[in-house]
Amino acid sequence: MASKGINIEECNGKLGVLVPGLGAVSTTFFAGVFAILKGLAQPVGSLTQMGTIRLGKRTDKNVPAIKDFVPLVRLEDLVFGGWDIFTDNCYRAAMNAGVLDERLLNQVKTELESVKPMKAVFDKNYVKKLNGSNVKSGKTKYDLAMQLIEDCQKFKDENKLDRIIMIWCASTEVYIEPTSTHQNLSNFERGLKNNSPDISPSMIYAYAAISSGIPFANGAPNLTVDIPVLTEFAHDKNIPIAGKDFKTGQTWMKTIVAPGLKARLLGLRGWFSTNILGNRDGEVLDDPDAFKTKEESKLSVLEYILQPEMYPNLYNDITHKVRINYYPPRRDNKEGWDNIDIFGWLGYDMQIKINFLCRDSILAAPIVLDLALFLDLAKRCKMRGIQEWLSFYFKSPMCAPELYPEHDLFIQLMKLKNTLRYIKGEEPITHLGMEYYD
Repeated sequence: MASKGINIEECNGKLGVLVPGLGAVSTTFFAGVFAILKGLAQPVGSLTQMGTIRLGKRTDKNVPAIKDFVPLVRLEDLVFGGWDIFTDNCYRAAMNAGVLDERLLNQVKTELESVKPMKAVFDKNYVKKLNGSNVKSGKTKYDLAMQLIEDCQKFKDENKLDRIIMIWCASTEVYIEPTSTHQNLSNFERGLKNNSPDISPSMIYAYAAISSGIPFANGAPNLTVDIPVLTEFAHDKNIPIAGKDFKTGQTWMKTIVAPGLKARLLGLRGWFSTNILGNRDGEVLDDPDAFKTKEESKLSVLEYILQPEMYPNLYNDITHKVRINYYPPRRDNKEGWDNIDIFGWLGYDMQIKINFLCRDSILAAPIVLDLALFLDLAKRCKMRGIQEWLSFYFKSPMCAPELYPEHDLFIQLMKLKNTLRYIKGEEPITHLGMEYYD
């Protein structure tokens, strides 16, 4: 049954996109939007820009573009900013990242040079492999949070913005287990004022964003906004949040292949995954504590998709290994190898081998764009707290505590599109199809 739809606030004015971490992903995203606006390229990979959505029956042939179906901010109305531990403007940062060729970057040089980093909240205890001088100072983590709140307000005022979105695109932080500091707002704010080691820089950004009424998404596998205090804080403040860890290369492939194996009830004996990559991401993940954060994100996917407790004969004793190797010559062009040992009828063994030569930031950039536009839509629809319908974009999607996360890419896409239909008061698509044959 269709809903009556949701009262959506107009998307008038400009939308600021604030990004902690002006590295390869962020600058590829910024440069791409500038290039698209100049007619130099197409927004390939972006659901908001190139995707369609079916309404009604297949025979109705009513398939509008998503950006024509729901009111999304135009690319012309996006304003970019952010923080980084290095002082390079975004043109220089993009050149250093080496994702995009110099010819393209020079055509958007003026626009990229105008985006200069604000001083970042940074603590080497959480990202051990990096050093930078463009860093905020303060007596307490609470002081640093207040500085970020001031940065957001200043950015909004100077650019005459109507609204702001914040998306974490900075490095992976070391692995952190939830503690009592993360349970409620009084504990958390006490921890900020006492410089608790349980509170990482990414948590400070998320707290500042929610305090400022800014939707927040976490593109890394850190424990950040997915702690009770911040999910509840966002719900109470009517702020949409999403995360975590952009689903780009190898894990994206797993969420395509694993549902196929399960759909055909083919068994799995083992899945060995290894990656080589360079750039800042590879350097950071060369630290074992940071790798553990990423490993936890990557390893959880198969268990949730395959549901071994329901299919013990097929998936109960899987050997699942993940490796990441820092290899500077590869830079942003990550290579992922997967060896998948499966079995079929009568237990006969088979293998699948995947060699994915991907470009990590090229895959991530349209995700950042879509998240910015969809989170802004959610805010204008007065949707608050965890936005599970955006699981499509994440390796470790957030969900309500009593639920398990949905990792199947195709179910995630159905959930996303049905949410858009719900917002507009259209019938959800079940794909039952019986009505065509009655």
